[in-house]
Amino acid sequence: MCGITGWVDFERDLTQERAVIQAMTDTMALRGPDGEGVWLDRHAAIGHRRLSIIDLEGGRQPMVADGDGREPAVLTFSGEIYNYRELRSELVSRGHRFRTESDTEVVLRAYLQWGPGLVDKLNGMFAFAIWDARTEELLLVRDRLGVKPLYYYPTPDGVLFGSEPKAILANPQARRRVNADGLRELLDMVKTPEHAVFTGMYEVRPGYLVRVRRQGLTKHRYWALEAREHTDSLDTTIATVRELLDDTVKRQLISDVPLCTLLSGGLDSSVVTAIAQKALVADGAGPVRSFSVDFAGAAENFLPDPLRSTPDAPYVRDLAAHVSADHTEVILDSDELSDPKVRAAVLGATDLPPGHFGDLWPSLYQLFRAIRQHSTVALSGESADEVFGGYSWFHDPESVNGGTFPWLSATPGAFYDGRPLFDRGLIDRLDPMGHRARRYDEALAEVPVLPGESGLEKRMREVSYLNITRFLQTLLDRKDRMSMATGLEVRVPFCDHRLVEYVFNVPWAMKTFDGREKSLLRAASRDLLPTSILQRVKSPYPSTQDSGYEKTLREELSGILADGSSPALPLLDLDRVRQRVERPVAENSTQITRIDLETPLWLNTWLSAYDVTVDL
Repeated sequence: MCGITGWVDFERDLTQERAVIQAMTDTMALRGPDGEGVWLDRHAAIGHRRLSIIDLEGGRQPMVADGDGREPAVLTFSGEIYNYRELRSELVSRGHRFRTESDTEVVLRAYLQWGPGLVDKLNGMFAFAIWDARTEELLLVRDRLGVKPLYYYPTPDGVLFGSEPKAILANPQARRRVNADGLRELLDMVKTPEHAVFTGMYEVRPGYLVRVRRQGLTKHRYWALEAREHTDSLDTTIATVRELLDDTVKRQLISDVPLCTLLSGGLDSSVVTAIAQKALVADGAGPVRSFSVDFAGAAENFLPDPLRSTPDAPYVRDLAAHVSADHTEVILDSDELSDPKVRAAVLGATDLPPGHFGDLWPSLYQLFRAIRQHSTVALSGESADEVFGGYSWFHDPESVNGGTFPWLSATPGAFYDGRPLFDRGLIDRLDPMGHRARRYDEALAEVPVLPGESGLEKRMREVSYLNITRFLQTLLDRKDRMSMATGLEVRVPFCDHRLVEYVFNVPWAMKTFDGREKSLLRAASRDLLPTSILQRVKSPYPSTQDSGYEKTLREELSGILADGSSPALPLLDLDRVRQRVERPVAENSTQITRIDLETPLWLNTWLSAYDVTVDL
């Protein structure tokens, strides 16, 4: 995993701009602590920061393909290609010669062989840029599910790009502005594809490639979920899911550095950990190392909330003992989550106010910092809920039929609503509900359906599509930013496109054949897991319930009120804010009761730290 960046300008000599491309590259230092490189040509400047995972000595970037005394193509790559060994063998059979053992060189040689068509052959998580010196063309590519980020900023004569917004913002041509649409994205959890919040900046959409030439910029979709008739029996479907999972996890265990799994005691992470343990032991490399997170005093003071009915720790211990994992529990103090240095690190990693998940951002950051002391790669259970239908809103008729994104329906929606303390006039001007409705209609219009498909089956296909293409993106962004800020690569086996394509087309009646959430996954892993894990109801990543954390948030919000220069002040309803900070603090504080505090706090810090101009 790495950080990539670059600048293409068809009217400027970029060989004279080393200082600028170096500054852009330097912003990616946390993503790539093991090395850096810059490549310059007249109209292209390419930067790279490396986190060494495979072929530690080789694989340096930007990587240049040379031949016949020329440099036909230059690659800057972030991610992992899990089928690179097969592709390498195929390329060797076609006459290609390799200098390294890295998957990066396989991508570069694959481009020389197949051009942009190489994307159809890749299995992995990736974001990369290729400058083709022969045609003076830049190719930006992002993986099918959007595991790895990639941003771009068109300019009058070319484009800027980077793994994170900060790389682009380091170039003087990029402006730090946000307009009404940007604020709408920040205040509602709709995650519009391609929207990057900063005015003029975009994300490469998952499953897309962007081509930049003198004639302009074009976008091409190379992958999308498709509706296909599912003809397999239930037994065959369960067996196929297991076969895909076994293959996917085994592929993602390839690493030349220490590797572990993230274990929550839920079904998803337990499946990944159990399969990893089985594969490692079979190769004589076990046991698997695993890590979980909890808060000091949580076991004694846990209270259920609408999303979390049980604590993680007992289930984590059951699974670790069942598979004989080498397990470590990372215990966090809630005070760490409000530490100014930690919160500054979180904001510096996201480049945007991370309000929707509140304390989960600094908690993840601290967890990954602890893990990075022992491992460089971690496997996660992320995306199983979106693929197999694990969230409560898949099974709640009110959420399913609510006419909006299911996670924004009545009960779950309260967890993500950070708008209560904002000025009513501002909210009326932004019309967030209208924005949500438009984005929802756009998303529904994309959903593929089978001829004649209707009723519940059609609706659940829609719900699955919305979760995979919208909700999942927020979780993948969170995982990427917090892990890469600590130099930890997190892999996501449930994002293997073969698994996603297959399960997407399994009828909902079969996905819930036993009346439970994630029936197929439960059945496919029954022989791997203890009964306690198999019977456990979905519980999200833990959130602190320490009232001290909320008290700190209130104190910070009071500080904003007291400072007349606070940039968020014009956006807030000051009377509501005063009433909110003076309200008695409950003995136990939960994510849902303080999300209204988190959003304006993060927004204020972001506007100040990034010197953002708000255009309304």
